[in-house]
Amino acid sequence: MSAFSAVYRRELAGSFATPLAYVFIVIFLLLSGAFTFWLGGFYERGQADLAPFFSFHPWLYLFLVPAVAMRLWAEERRSGSIELLLTLPVRPGTIVLAKFLAAWTFVALALALTVPIWITVNYLGSPDNGAILAGYLGSLAMAGAFLAIGGCLSAATRSQVVAFILTVVVCFLLLLAGQPLVLDAFRGWATPAVVDAVASLSFLTHFQAISKGVLELRDVLYFAMTIGVWLYATTLVLELRKAD
Repeated sequence: MSAFSAVYRRELAGSFATPLAYVFIVIFLLLSGAFTFWLGGFYERGQADLAPFFSFHPWLYLFLVPAVAMRLWAEERRSGSIELLLTLPVRPGTIVLAKFLAAWTFVALALALTVPIWITVNYLGSPDNGAILAGYLGSLAMAGAFLAIGGCLSAATRSQVVAFILTVVVCFLLLLAGQPLVLDAFRGWATPAVVDAVASLSFLTHFQAISKGVLELRDVLYFAMTIGVWLYATTLVLELRKAD
């Protein structure tokens, strides 16, 4: 636990040691506010909820979260510090988990700074606060899944730019997995079971269900398993690199 704590604190402190952290927070807050009030028509809708706020989160995360994840391992590999890190008497899985949780904590802090909009909607009306809380939890879970994917791809390359692009592409495909744009490519040759399996991988489908206040076990398990699988894949990539 002491090794885990040391890596976690090191990574979290490193997140705020660069201008990227503050740029991420400012851009996230500005864009989430702009999308909610202007594109989402927050006032014009005349409804006391945060549906316009949460509806844009997948697209904000699509570009902002990979910017956080790209440096998790690519920078370690570029600077050569990954060799020192992996020679510590700590299991690679522990290091992977600590770095992931540190990055997830940073994103959670950025998300927590949007709480004033929750206060605002309570001032203007009587919203379903349970549904709003579920929306925040779903948003945080989706951000964690994006981070886990980005961390794995970051471990596979020395270039942060390459890691960023690959993460955006993979997350974009997973976002649209349940949409006709992706499913039509499978319907011509795949069985209905395969098409349904592809549709079940959609981030949007699971997040939208949670953001409406419906916390179903399948949605929770989806995000938990996505995070777990990609973190395990990250550990495997590091083990292969360590063996080289």
